[in-house]
Amino acid sequence: MELELTGLHDSLTAPVSESMNFLNEIAHRFPDAISLAAGRPFEGFFDLADVPRYFDIYRRHLTDRLDGDEAAVRRTLLQYGRTKGIIHELIAEHLRVDEGITVDPQALVVTVGCQEALWLTLRALRRDERDVLLAVTPSYVGVHGAARMADLPVLPVREAADGIDLDDLVAVVRRAKAEGLNPRACYVIPDFANPSGIRLGRETRERLLAIAADEDLLLLEDNPYGLFGDPAGPPTLKALDRRGQVVYLGSFAKTGLPGARVGYLIADQKVSGAPAGQDLFADQLAKLKSMLTVNTSPIAQAVIGGKLLAHGHSLRAANARETETYRGNLNQVLAGLEKRFGELPGVSWNSPTGGFFLLLTVPFAAGDDLLEHSAAAHRVLWTPVHHFYADATPRNVLRLSFSHLRPDEIEEGLDRLADFVREQIR
Repeated sequence: MELELTGLHDSLTAPVSESMNFLNEIAHRFPDAISLAAGRPFEGFFDLADVPRYFDIYRRHLTDRLDGDEAAVRRTLLQYGRTKGIIHELIAEHLRVDEGITVDPQALVVTVGCQEALWLTLRALRRDERDVLLAVTPSYVGVHGAARMADLPVLPVREAADGIDLDDLVAVVRRAKAEGLNPRACYVIPDFANPSGIRLGRETRERLLAIAADEDLLLLEDNPYGLFGDPAGPPTLKALDRRGQVVYLGSFAKTGLPGARVGYLIADQKVSGAPAGQDLFADQLAKLKSMLTVNTSPIAQAVIGGKLLAHGHSLRAANARETETYRGNLNQVLAGLEKRFGELPGVSWNSPTGGFFLLLTVPFAAGDDLLEHSAAAHRVLWTPVHHFYADATPRNVLRLSFSHLRPDEIEEGLDRLADFVREQIR
């Protein structure tokens, strides 16, 4: 039997479906290239011994909680488990300690990475062809892919120097409503956004929440990088949320362990008409999860739970050395760009205060073909920004990532990047 590609779901032929595969394939083909593309945590602090250590910390915690019932402990850790997760109470305490978010643990669903949390939310919000999602654009590749798989069109909202053009947000919402569409939510990364690295100020966050309330719009707050910023920085949208406008999407990929593939969501909105005991949005999302992944690995959850317990529920404290490394890398990249491009016409960059990424503007269109040339001829990788628009149109912006590199790799990578850029503008 032969299947026709055109007879399969249209997400398989969308440009965004090729983004991750293409970028991974380039990295695989040019293993000696320095990657200013991969948005990964620094591996220098990974320790295999942490996995059994954290697991055992959680096992002992669970044993105490279950009054020493070893059969119940084995069942909890090794059997199919609760769809909404087993470390929800620990996550709730972590959010209170690190983010000032007070949440009922029953409003949490522990997911297989944050990508599942995002897809579950979008799938639930998409009822019919009138429903649409808004997203600050350029935006994380995964939101475009998840929305396409959920048959939920994405309407772009302009980015601004402070992160989001709020006037454009209102205009897009009202135009969509006038066209008979139903804007369900707006996806945002308020803290050190991917790809721009921009962090929203408190005033912008409060205005965004007010607009969401006025326009009857949910906000999907994705926050993988916030704990690496200044603790005195602005609160999360969820911490400021007083009207149930925010579904919070969290990940332990950057702050816990990426290989565990554990994420979560907070969906504390009430759902009218739902059966008793299932009246939280989280309960409805758990129904979808039960048909998708059944439950999130209890073993993986135990490792993350052990890390939370080992550090007093504070991942900000647990990641102190990582935060110092990422800030040092960011400062080194900013100084390195100034050294190499400060006098070069048409080249500029933004200056985030944290996170993993920044944007470099160049005086030429930088698409996948030039990335391949950069990899082959100059042995340096970067990410063409068109992937964050979910199209194939080259733009004159590159995303640079610095999170996973050593200082010597940053210097060599920037030297190679400078050679590539100067070659293109000669």
